[in-house]
Amino acid sequence: MVKVEPGKLRLYEPVFDAAKFRELLVYVARKSEDDPLFGLVKLSKILYYADFAAFRKLRKPITGATYRKYGEGPAPCELTAERRALVDSGDAEMRSVFHFTGNCLRLAIRPGREPDLALFDPEELALVDQVIAFFRPRTEREAAEYSRAETAWAGAGHREVIPYDAALLSSAPIPFDVEEAFHAEHE
Repeated sequence: MVKVEPGKLRLYEPVFDAAKFRELLVYVARKSEDDPLFGLVKLSKILYYADFAAFRKLRKPITGATYRKYGEGPAPCELTAERRALVDSGDAEMRSVFHFTGNCLRLAIRPGREPDLALFDPEELALVDQVIAFFRPRTEREAAEYSRAETAWAGAGHREVIPYDAALLSSAPIPFDVEEAFHAEHE
């Protein structure tokens, strides 16, 4: 959480949970197997919005990943290494899938491999499912454009870390009713 010392304000410092991040990759990829528009760009946006929505609603991110500003929107720094770990272990593979909107590079989970859901709270999975549902009908380009409207993304310099605290200050669009649900629970 945000720690306040006399005369100082410190931003929230997330703790990255590699196991949870890897299982979230498996979960999102598995849930998106039938989405012809799903690729790595869209995966990055789903992870970003899931973590930031959890921070808004639950006051802690799901994975604690570090998100940076890139041209196609926010992306987790840890994605390449954790994706590679899944591929190296034989739990996933990378596939290039053609769609009329262009080629999508996607993470495909091998048959028989399911995510370890014991690592997640039901509230976390519900948020992830909402984000997946929101982005499902969108192309990777549309997902990137949507995320570039995010105040937190716009306020960061190229390749700068987007702090979780920015999620609380953002006037950006939210892909689902997280704020309304949070306020309803706490009234």
